[in-house]
Amino acid sequence: MDDISIRQELDADHERVEKLVKSAFEHVDESDHQEHLLVAKLRRSSAFIPELSLVAELKDQLVGHILLTTITIDDGDAVHNSLALAPVSVLPEYQNLGIGSQLIEVAHQKARALGYQSIIVLGHENYYPRFGYVQAHHFNVALPFDVPKENCFAIELTTNALEKVSGIVKYPKEFY
Repeated sequence: MDDISIRQELDADHERVEKLVKSAFEHVDESDHQEHLLVAKLRRSSAFIPELSLVAELKDQLVGHILLTTITIDDGDAVHNSLALAPVSVLPEYQNLGIGSQLIEVAHQKARALGYQSIIVLGHENYYPRFGYVQAHHFNVALPFDVPKENCFAIELTTNALEKVSGIVKYPKEFY
């Protein structure tokens, strides 16, 4: 969709974003339907990066949102900085039109520009590989909870960013 604009979320957008996120996950069976609450909690956390909370807008209507927040990968000896992608949301009536893809691509560009080198996501096994994500276990990175490995992904935003990184992802307490 060519008339979509992507911009940083503003404080004035918060209520509309939470409604958008709630609507996006309302009929998703794999969801706990708490994603809108997670977004609200993460905005108030030290993991929040305002420049990485983005909205997709179509004619003054918010139709999508993506949030990247800071996490670490801990191998017991060293702690490595990374980002978590959670969640990416598109209003149901605008899904499958490429808006989520645009949000992910712009978020990658902005994260790279801010100096971040990798992103971790728990998501659909057929969706994230198209953006360059590979299963996190290929980098010896694991999530701290029991989920199928085919749903745990990582991407290097810079070449070999995860080459010497391994360990367990440490999410902010707001994720729990």
